[in-house]
Amino acid sequence: MEELKIDVLFPFYGDVELMKIAVQSVLDQTYQNWELHVYDDGNPGEETAEFFNKIGESDARVHYSRNETNLGANRNYEKAIENACAPYFVMMGADDKMHPNFLARFVEVQRSYGSLEMYQPMVNIIDEHGTSYLPLTDRVKRFIMPSRAGLYAGELIAESYISGWHYFPSIIWNTRVAQQFGFDEKYNIVQDVDLGVKILQRGGSLYFDKNYTTFSYRRHLASDSMQAALDGRRFQEEKNFFVAKEAEFRQLGWNLAAKKAKKHYYSRLHALFLVPLALRTDRKQVRKLIRHILNHD
Repeated sequence: MEELKIDVLFPFYGDVELMKIAVQSVLDQTYQNWELHVYDDGNPGEETAEFFNKIGESDARVHYSRNETNLGANRNYEKAIENACAPYFVMMGADDKMHPNFLARFVEVQRSYGSLEMYQPMVNIIDEHGTSYLPLTDRVKRFIMPSRAGLYAGELIAESYISGWHYFPSIIWNTRVAQQFGFDEKYNIVQDVDLGVKILQRGGSLYFDKNYTTFSYRRHLASDSMQAALDGRRFQEEKNFFVAKEAEFRQLGWNLAAKKAKKHYYSRLHALFLVPLALRTDRKQVRKLIRHILNHD
């Protein structure tokens, strides 16, 4: 049987030391039929290029390119997806870590089910030092995620998925299906949620591998996602996203999902959790968080 190839897409701009840890976790995979495609979005200095060029000299699976101009995260993601060639890809976070069996476990599931549109393993949460912990946000994610491992499709998983319990950098996507839709240019933060919902709306499925923890997601104050939440960008974009999805769900007759999108309880709860942190770090953002919590425009 021919081994399944997987593209590890690696858009990068940020902390070089955390990036090196992430890359090493790819190199340490027990499953070997992968290619790493790095899209450097103009990270300052020459260290990034030197690091990848050195690896590429001894490992032909590692490919490095540097954008001539800074594209920004979403456009760099789009570029990576457009250039993916393997049947499946993962959009690796540049500060996250694959466990050694991450790809091997996916291939095992894929062989059992045949073609999959999306695959989500269970994840471990780590801080900036690599220490495992479980902040309140992720405790809520564990509460709202599906209770069992398995293959999910239809309205129930769509209305669950928009609550945001998944972890984008750990999802393995069917390349052909993902390229059919791509990332919506109007989203810079929830583009992954939008892509996943579009796939589910059109009959796709998601396999949730709840019994296997094969990925570590790094959550820390300096991350782009945390900063976007604290300054209100995330929640304004989420509000626009939920308005659009409510209308789409109603057109499909998915009234339960439409109601969930309209109320977006867990997005508002996320904002509530951030109020104490905003009071300590940037009081100017508290009003934005409160407006989102109260579901005000």
